[in-house]
Amino acid sequence: MNEINELFQQIVSQISVLEVVLKGMIIGIVASAPMGPVGVLCIQRTLNKGRSHGFVTGVGAALSDILYALLTGYGLSFLYDIISNQTTLLWMQLIGATIMFVFGLHTYRTNPMKNTRNVSHNKSSLLRNGITGFFITLSNPTIILLFLGLFTPLNFMLPELSFPMQCIGYLSIFGGAVLWWFFITYVVNKLRERFDVRGVRIINRIIGCVVMGGSLIGAVLIYTGVWSLH
Repeated sequence: MNEINELFQQIVSQISVLEVVLKGMIIGIVASAPMGPVGVLCIQRTLNKGRSHGFVTGVGAALSDILYALLTGYGLSFLYDIISNQTTLLWMQLIGATIMFVFGLHTYRTNPMKNTRNVSHNKSSLLRNGITGFFITLSNPTIILLFLGLFTPLNFMLPELSFPMQCIGYLSIFGGAVLWWFFITYVVNKLRERFDVRGVRIINRIIGCVVMGGSLIGAVLIYTGVWSLH
């Protein structure tokens, strides 16, 4: 009987870890996907200097994202007594879904090429590319609102978890972001002969539609109780 209980606890623990990893990776991907200034710069460097330069730019941005994710996560920890209330948590999750919808709409309507920066064709160090990606993302503190809009609907309240689980959660966010930059630089590099301004706008509009659709579905599921996140 004790062996069965231990096996059950191990399975539950593995499910919990998998849930944190999946949520973290979703947050990392969604936070990185829209073609803001660093996204456009990443694509430009991929086209002009090679995939490695574009990818490292994205990794620098992912490191900056982690700082804002930490601020968001530990900021929510101060509100833990409030959000422990089921009604308050429900409203916070619905507000988070609304933030995501507005963010998706903004992404859909934004012309990413307005963020175009002049990129030199001269070779520069990978470290320098990563540093510029880091500081460009760091200069946009409004990303905290984006993380807030992602953390609450997904009930990604890491401070209430053990320290190892918190580490897994934040590393998963970083992993999701890096996975996105790996994917987008791969696609741009493969399609470099056919990739143009229209391609960037199409990517942005697809991302905007996915975020808006996901936020609407999430809001309905949360409100009806079908998606119980607490």
